[in-house]
Amino acid sequence: MDLNVSDRLTLDQVVSEPFRPNCQRCPRLVAHLDNVRAEMPEYHCAPVATWGNRRSRVLIVGLAPGLHGANRTGRPFMGDASGRLLFSVLAATGFADQTDASIRLRGCRITNAVRCLPPQNRPTSVELSRCRPYLAHDLDTLGSRASRTNRCIVVLGALAFASVSRLLDVREPFKHGAAVDVADHYRLFASYHPSRLNLNTGRITAEMLKRIFVEVRDYIDDIPVADDALARG
Repeated sequence: MDLNVSDRLTLDQVVSEPFRPNCQRCPRLVAHLDNVRAEMPEYHCAPVATWGNRRSRVLIVGLAPGLHGANRTGRPFMGDASGRLLFSVLAATGFADQTDASIRLRGCRITNAVRCLPPQNRPTSVELSRCRPYLAHDLDTLGSRASRTNRCIVVLGALAFASVSRLLDVREPFKHGAAVDVADHYRLFASYHPSRLNLNTGRITAEMLKRIFVEVRDYIDDIPVADDALARG
């Protein structure tokens, strides 16, 4: 079975939509960005687009832009402590090339369940729902559905996991380290979010996050045996 979100019945009947950089669906988030922009005019302070090549077979989903991270730089996870850990792990597992001056993603894309900075880093359920069509579009365009190569989603944090699960009709609860097959050659991986709080409390460590992406690398690099080859046996 192949997976196309727009072809499936989802729990809230989401229609896939391409990202709109001038989106103003959420009045609370629009007002918050206006306030932050007034204090920090050099910051991006706008909806943050998905970053990475559309042909990539790995999609990493966080919760929302951080104040001094993606909300400043305009790229998911770029510029804060969460991003520094994530990009170091991606580089260690072959999903990024990292230097002191730049980061280049390799075979993965990065996005957030909510594209705008929320107050106190906590989007509401309504805001998550309003942003979900953009997430559905990212899932629909992930990799090539014509091939039999593996694709996967790596979700960072319970709220982002819940938003992705609604689109994919995944019923399993969030658990760090979980791996759920949602279709043929399509797997969902779950991890705690590499937030400063989770790092400071030890809920997640660099090694824990690296283990997730080692599993992702193994899954992506695996070449499934074609059905006709199995039949020839």
